[in-house]
Amino acid sequence: MTVKNKQQVADHEQARLERLATQLNISPQKIKNTVRLLEEGNTVPFVARYRKEATGGLDEEQIRTVWEGYTYLVQLDQRKEEVIRLIEEQGQLTEELAQKIRQAQKLQEVEDYYRPFRPKRRTRATVAKEKGLEPLAQWLVSCPDGDPQKEAAAYLSAEQELYHVEEVLQGAEDIIAEWIADDADGRQWIREYTFRHGQMITGLKEEKNDPKQVYQIYYDFQSPISRLVSHRILAINRAEREEVIKVKIEVDPEPIIKRLEKTWIKRSDSPAAFHIQNAIRDGYQRLIAPAIERDIRRQLTEEAEEQAIHVFTRNLKALLMEPPVRGKTVLGIDPAYRTGCKLAVVDPTGKVKAVDVIYPVMPHNKIEEARQILSALINQYDVDVIAIGNGTASRETEQFVAQFIQDQMPHLAYCIVNEAGASVYSASPLAREEFPDLDVAERSAISIARRLQDPLAELVKIDPQSIGVGQYQHDVSQAKLRENLSFVVETAVNQVGVDVNTASVSLLSYVAGLNKGVARNIVRHREEHGPFVERGQLLEVPGLGAKTYQQAAGFLRIFDGADPFDQTPIHPESYQEAETFLQELGFDKSKLGTNRLTDALKEVDVDEWAKRLGIGAMTLADIVEALQKPRRDPRDQLPPPLFRKNVLRLQDLKPGLKLMGTVRNVVDFGAFVDIGVEEDGLVHISQLSKSYVRHPLDVVSVGDIVTVWVKDVDLKRERIGLTMIEPEQEAPQTEDEVVR
Repeated sequence: MTVKNKQQVADHEQARLERLATQLNISPQKIKNTVRLLEEGNTVPFVARYRKEATGGLDEEQIRTVWEGYTYLVQLDQRKEEVIRLIEEQGQLTEELAQKIRQAQKLQEVEDYYRPFRPKRRTRATVAKEKGLEPLAQWLVSCPDGDPQKEAAAYLSAEQELYHVEEVLQGAEDIIAEWIADDADGRQWIREYTFRHGQMITGLKEEKNDPKQVYQIYYDFQSPISRLVSHRILAINRAEREEVIKVKIEVDPEPIIKRLEKTWIKRSDSPAAFHIQNAIRDGYQRLIAPAIERDIRRQLTEEAEEQAIHVFTRNLKALLMEPPVRGKTVLGIDPAYRTGCKLAVVDPTGKVKAVDVIYPVMPHNKIEEARQILSALINQYDVDVIAIGNGTASRETEQFVAQFIQDQMPHLAYCIVNEAGASVYSASPLAREEFPDLDVAERSAISIARRLQDPLAELVKIDPQSIGVGQYQHDVSQAKLRENLSFVVETAVNQVGVDVNTASVSLLSYVAGLNKGVARNIVRHREEHGPFVERGQLLEVPGLGAKTYQQAAGFLRIFDGADPFDQTPIHPESYQEAETFLQELGFDKSKLGTNRLTDALKEVDVDEWAKRLGIGAMTLADIVEALQKPRRDPRDQLPPPLFRKNVLRLQDLKPGLKLMGTVRNVVDFGAFVDIGVEEDGLVHISQLSKSYVRHPLDVVSVGDIVTVWVKDVDLKRERIGLTMIEPEQEAPQTEDEVVR
């Protein structure tokens, strides 16, 4: 590579960095450092946690956004150069066109500029060119004074099957129409105009394809394109795919026609203007409008998919980060009607102590027998809490359990657990390997119990797509969804940290730098050689080399091991600095977590000590936090799950009733809250706060415990409207008052 070429590459790189810096409001140097670290093979969690000085403290999402943005710009630049090369090979590249391509901000713009030069199938215009009519088209576009009829007569030819002047002029108009359609600047303007001023209109196609009238709202629907929200777009797409509705985009064509006439008709008094006008209308209606409609619908769908994936990932992150219920023996119940409710008792370590089945609900209604079995298990294994899955027969089972607690075990409480995906796990090879002697429903009861004990450790065993905490997740790009959800799980696992001596293969495989193969080797190593006593032993694991160790070590915890630092998120590469720091404070690492050390650390001036030790201030701040709380779990800061002792019925709900509930799902238009009745209630976005709410996720997250008031109840449709805005009344009725 020549010095000139090297400089060009460097200039392109700097331009990319500066553009991305402007887009993301992050300094070019931070972006450069982040990109360099990722290109070197470092993982996002590692960079976020242990390279804060280089990135300026960017979190996992910001780092990923930087990488995605940078990758897009690299691909954009590559496509620009490819398009320039392809046009140059055709001998049609001008300096002006090359400059326009290089200044393009989006891939769509680049493709617009390439469109006239792209190899085409035979069109009306190509046929006309083959017949030699392009010079006539050029003559017409120049808007001369001459008579188009006389000019066209010169092109009559039996050989070219041109027998009439009208045929000749039509051919020339076809060529002009294609020129107009291929004009990149005009096309971009029309696309933007249509997006701003166009309407999406839907109408009923086949009512028989919608027997439950799920899409009734779209039988006769109209909305400005610019105001369409993502969940409507995905719903419209699905209804169209199921052949319930037909969809079209409409816009007043006259302003567009006038704009094209202004661009293409140089002289309105020219006899040729009439033919150019014909070409403009034809080019717009036949070539431009359908393509623009496809472009806009594709853009709307992509943006809607991104939003749906964003909502799903935010919900999944909240679900994964729900606080664990530690130190409790849990009785998990997988409810069912005909086949009975499967039971599983799980001790505080997650070990299964007993499984059984009861039939307290229809069609069996063996209530007394169920009470005896439940009582025996609770007494024998000192059960602390009952976890009930929220699937089929959940509410009937809940009613039975609530009555049982009230009558026989008033010290107990129960909790409704989101069991989405539990059946998928129960039938998986992983579940069969873990519990080969149990049936699917029994494994599901175990999963439900463990979800209460440690949601993260259990949920990582399930395909994230099977966890129902999104909207229209089946209508989006599954590859993109899978990629985003995996990133969320990875982020959550590494933020919490993993006990290397107890973690499952599923949990370990999400640790930065590890894969399922290495995770299996870690489990095999501890089974064969006993528990790990220090982080350095991880290097003995087959397939776990120096680079993998660097990425993973800080996220793998060893409790009660040889080195107290191994229980903390302090990375081994910082052990020496951490030890020196403690010594200069007058402590050693055996004092981690003690009140004396914690008090001393509160007085530390991080910036001053960072200079003294020769390490980054952000790195030292993380070390200080780890020394204060060596076994810190970020989930412990969140409120515990909502435990209940009684149950409500739908008929008990009255407007104004005050309740506590658990947010089960957040969507674009609101949040679904479990208030302990048969159906989750909806808090519409307008009812989340007195203030303006841009998106429900700005106010609530999955797993949040919220106070709500009943707004309205539709018994026939089994729908509950809730509000988080306290009604203006002196003494609203509460759940306890209703139950009593």
